[in-house]
This record gives sequence, structure tokens and C-alpha cells, in this order.
Amino acid sequence: MNQLTQSHKDAKTQRVSVFFPFAPSPVCASALKLFAPAASLAVLLFLAGCATSQPKIPLTGDLLIDGPRMIAEGPPKDKLLWEYRTAAAAMRLGNYPVAKEYLDDAVNSIGGISTDQSAKLARSYFHPESTKRFIGEPYERVMAFYYRGILYWMDGEPDNARACFLSAQIQDADAEKHEYAADYAILDYLAGLATTKLNGDGSDAFDRAEKESRLSKLPPYNRDANVLILLEFGAGPVKYATGQYHEELHFRTMPTPVRAAVLKVDDRTMLAGAVDDLEFQATTRGGRVMDHVLGNKAVFKTATDVAGTAAIIGGAIAASSGNHTSQNVGWGLLAAGLVAKLVSAATTPAADTRSWDNLPRFLSFADIALPPGPHVLTVEFQDGAGRQLSNLTKTITINVPADGKDKVLFISDQSSTPQTI
Repeated sequence: MNQLTQSHKDAKTQRVSVFFPFAPSPVCASALKLFAPAASLAVLLFLAGCATSQPKIPLTGDLLIDGPRMIAEGPPKDKLLWEYRTAAAAMRLGNYPVAKEYLDDAVNSIGGISTDQSAKLARSYFHPESTKRFIGEPYERVMAFYYRGILYWMDGEPDNARACFLSAQIQDADAEKHEYAADYAILDYLAGLATTKLNGDGSDAFDRAEKESRLSKLPPYNRDANVLILLEFGAGPVKYATGQYHEELHFRTMPTPVRAAVLKVDDRTMLAGAVDDLEFQATTRGGRVMDHVLGNKAVFKTATDVAGTAAIIGGAIAASSGNHTSQNVGWGLLAAGLVAKLVSAATTPAADTRSWDNLPRFLSFADIALPPGPHVLTVEFQDGAGRQLSNLTKTITINVPADGKDKVLFISDQSSTPQTI
């Protein structure tokens, strides 16, 4: 039994020598035991920070196939992102019931997700931003309410549409510089138009919209206009990260030639220029608490890494000396340095670059009064020089109702054509 015990001790000594060129004295070994709980905690934090792997779901490239599958089978933290993407794709195909289903869930979820457990974990040092449930940046949340407002108006509910446009504006109300807060011209314009249609006074909203419109002049409200046309064109912003630890969130947009739309119906022609630019909205977003947290994470990661390296080097030098006191100090520094390095490795300051990546860049609006019955509307998209981009032309057959209700059209440069609405 004593031989077995001695063999066990010898084996432990051999294992120690694998990691260190010299074995600690009994006093040093006792000192190391004091750091064992901290080292164990650091290892647990490191393991907790590692993302668990999940089998990848094969994608077809068709959002109306991939989206529902990812919503049902994909990571729960990405559910809202796929609802956003699928809703936008459905809008462009004229599949409004599907868009409505996903947008209903999205706008109902936006208010409560930020306080869930995954968001709390993401705000800690040891969990990446991408582990939290996605709700999106302000411009992404704005678009969820904007699309839902369009669908409400399509269903003859301008009051609910107005509520969505106002809710969308609130999503953008947290700007660090007040001049960029709640400054979507199209949202104030449509909220005021809905008020006017409901026999209220929308003049204040129109005045705000005029001040906010940086790209083109909005038409005065026309109570008699019974065909409302919501347009979008260009490719919207996506996210990327920079910085030593990818902690800085930025936005980019792909170049797009589309700058306006020309609408032709019966014997009339209208020009609809861009009203709002989502690239501008994304890059003038409000300062968030998370921006501060990510900055602190990066500083903390660097500081603990540097401190750990210094402690390990200093400890190794001291522990290799012939002085027992220096050896004890050296072993303590080595243990502390190891803990610091593990904590640094477990710190994850990387920004969340998940994007609602099929948004448009520009939003626009036009309206017209048409007699009841069928009409053929042609939409031609133009570049900045006024040249027609013929590959994007859309043809829509409109059936204007005789009951006096508004006919609301949603048209994207990515919409399917021809359509009958």
C-alpha cells in the first residue's frame, strides 16, 4: 500500500515537471493550492465563453423555403432575424399573409427580448454579443414596424398603420445626437397622412416630415388620393466589425444605381424620389449602452492578457532562483498569471454582425386619385442621371375599389412582375 502511495506521488511529480522545468517545494505547492479555485473558475469561464456547435441547416437560397425552416429548426437566438428576412422576401412576392404572420411575431417580440437571459449574458465579459437573441439595430426594428404599418393600411386599418409608423419612429428615438433622433421623414409623413384620412389634423406631422426630408420634396396631403404607393429600392446596409478584437461595429452598403422611380398610369406620369436613406439611418444610430460595454470588454481583455504575460515571466524568473522566498513568490505569480491569461482568453468583446441583409436602401412614396376599376401601373426605376434601368421595370394591374377605401401598393425594385393587386 505504501509503495502504491509513493508511486502515486511520483506520478504527480512527473506530471508537474511536464509543465514546469522544476518541481515546486512543499511550501510552494501549498501556495499553489491557494490559487486552484481561481484557476478553476477561469477555466470554467473560458469553457462557458466557447460557443456550442449546432448542426448546420442546408439552405437553398430561397428565403420562403429557408426562412420558415430556420425559424422552426434554427437557433432560437436567430429566430427574429429570420422572421425579418422572410417577411421582406414575402412582401416583394406579394405574399402578404406570410409577411403579416412573421411581422406580427416580430413587432410583438421587439419590446421584451432585450431583458432576456441571453442579453444579460452578452453584456457580461465572458459571452459574445452574438449569443444574445437578435432584435437588430434601431433601423432594423424601424423597418419591422414600417412594413407592418403598410400591411395594416392594405387591410383598411389606417389607425393601426399610424400606430405602427409612430412605434417605428420611437425605435429611432435613442440617438446620441438629438438631431438624428426619430428623423425618418416617411414615418412622420405617413402618420400625418393617416391622421388626415381619418379626418384629423396631420399638419404637424407633415411639417416635421418636410424638415426631416433630406433627399426629395414630399407631396402635400391629398384626401382624394385613393391609391397610395410605397416604394423601396437599392441594397440596404449590412454590418461588419473592426478593431483589435472586432469590437467596433460598422455598416456598409453595396453601390446601387437606383435613385428614383417613374410611375405611369393611364395618361399620367409621376416621379418618386428617395425620401429616406437607410444607410444614413444606420450610421447615425444612437449611442447604446452596448457600445460602452464592448469598449470596456476590449480594454479588459488587453489588460488581463498583458498582466498575465508579465506575471508568468516574472514568476518563472523568481521560481527558478535558489532562494526559497523568491521561489514561493514566483510560483504565486505563475499561478496568478495563468488565471489572468485564461480570463483574458474567455473575454469576448466581438460585436454582433448579424444583419437583416435583404433590406432596401431607399424608401419613397407617391399617391394618385384614380376612378374605381382596373388600371395598369408601370414603374420604371432610374439612376442618378435619370436613365431608365429597364431590367427593373415592374407592371402592376390595380383594382381600385368602389367603396372609397384606399388602395395601398407596395413596390420594390426586387418585386416580382407582373402583379395584380
